[in-house]
Amino acid sequence: MLLIKNRRALYEYELGDSYVAGVVLEGHEVKSLRQKHGSLVGSFVRIVDGEAFLINAQISPYKFASILDHDPKRTRKLLLSKQEIRSVEQSILIKNQTLVPIAFLLEHNKIKLRFALGKGRKKGDKRKYLRERAEKRDNAADTSLAR
Repeated sequence: MLLIKNRRALYEYELGDSYVAGVVLEGHEVKSLRQKHGSLVGSFVRIVDGEAFLINAQISPYKFASILDHDPKRTRKLLLSKQEIRSVEQSILIKNQTLVPIAFLLEHNKIKLRFALGKGRKKGDKRKYLRERAEKRDNAADTSLAR
């Protein structure tokens, strides 16, 4: 089940292979995410010393938690196998891409993060993307009216 989606990622990056990883969270963060109180805008995934981390993702404080010093943008560890981390790290180095968080998911009562390899779009590419998307939308509307 989709909890939070990073809509900005599709606009900013051309996405490639996607991966799903577990996230190390505290209890009040899990409750907050289940209520869809968070944001992935401006966040990214970085691999440091063979471990993957989610950086700059905001999870708002849970309303009923007794935690006083909650940092909503703390760095969170991602749970990936060593083989996955190695393959992702090689893709980053060879293809000159970055890891972009796409969505928080709820799978089998566990919070997961879907992220993908992405290559940044230039301004002209972004305009082209918007134009193509608008044309698809117009064509879909025309075909539905023709019926």
